[in-house]
Amino acid sequence: MYNYTYTYDYPKAAAATGAGFIGGFFLFFMILIILACVVLTMVAQWKIFTKAGKEGWKALIPIYNTYTLLQILNMEPLLCLLTLIPVSNFMLGIVMDVKLAKSFGKGTGFAIGLILLAPIFEMILGFGDAKYKQLPSSK
Repeated sequence: MYNYTYTYDYPKAAAATGAGFIGGFFLFFMILIILACVVLTMVAQWKIFTKAGKEGWKALIPIYNTYTLLQILNMEPLLCLLTLIPVSNFMLGIVMDVKLAKSFGKGTGFAIGLILLAPIFEMILGFGDAKYKQLPSSK
């Protein structure tokens, strides 16, 4: 009446296990890369803040670092509330990157680098020989 024979498909199970291991390693390394970029950005912002005359520890606090960066760029600090709105945060980030490049005497090409490869170009600003000069107020 009942058939208790159980067949197990070993090749499919081995393929699924292998795919799981590969996916797990991929996920682990992606998290590691993202974490490295976050740490590099924090270190670079620390150096940028100290070059601009602000305390470096302000780069470690998530929303406060944007507030401080807006102060450095002579923009309205309450604009940091725009980072909570999905499309406007992207636009504000581009404007901030362009103004950051200008405040360190860099051009449009450097601003594009800040937009596309922020950790690398922020490290160049922070650890390079670029000098901070205050921009005119946009208030």
